[in-house]
Amino acid sequence: MSNTANTTAIACNVNSIEALTPGISKIVLSPQQAAGYQAGQYLQLVLSADDKRPFSIASIASSKLLELHIGTPAGDSWSSAALTHIEQQFRAGLPVMAEIGLGQAQLRQDSKRPVILLAGGTGFSYVYAIAQALSAANTSQPVFLYWGVRHAEALYYQKELQQWASQHKQFRFIPVVQQPGTAWQGRTGLVHEAVLADFVSLEAYDIYIAGPFAMAGVAREAFAEQGAHREHMFADAFAYI
Repeated sequence: MSNTANTTAIACNVNSIEALTPGISKIVLSPQQAAGYQAGQYLQLVLSADDKRPFSIASIASSKLLELHIGTPAGDSWSSAALTHIEQQFRAGLPVMAEIGLGQAQLRQDSKRPVILLAGGTGFSYVYAIAQALSAANTSQPVFLYWGVRHAEALYYQKELQQWASQHKQFRFIPVVQQPGTAWQGRTGLVHEAVLADFVSLEAYDIYIAGPFAMAGVAREAFAEQGAHREHMFADAFAYI
């Protein structure tokens, strides 16, 4: 599968900045020229010639817009600096620069295998794009989206996904909360362990993973032990672990 990377930075207008939670922001960018990419690829926000920061694209190319979910937990200066840069450009009425269409973990559109989408935290933006692409293509294979978060309040698209699942019989949404409060009635624990509990064998599935590198590595090994084929597991994190 070729990488359709556009390594030339494209100017993108900042359409909006919205707080999804106290620590996660939704950014909508409008490229000033055509930006080709595939569902599951990412962009690099160019802060300077020597400072480029990757973020998954939560939208699909047909939308003509680029949606990003940027988490800025306390102490995370890396993401905070990127968000600050976007906010400064927005206030000044200036575009941001981005290299668009990077990565090798994009949706394998020719595959008819059932799909498991696994996300930790804002890694959700990656699997959300793939889920949208599968829906837009009117695919018939089952799709299981597992989203793991530390606290239930971080499930910022939960209502939308529950509605989506109710309207598409082949789509299932399984949120998993690591540190649940008393009001949480759903699944708890580690998100990859929820997948292991739900499937006797993972041999038949294409599996897409996004989240902290440590989670991606643990999930890859555990899934392989439960029958998943390494050539049918996809994550950009795999290139670094």
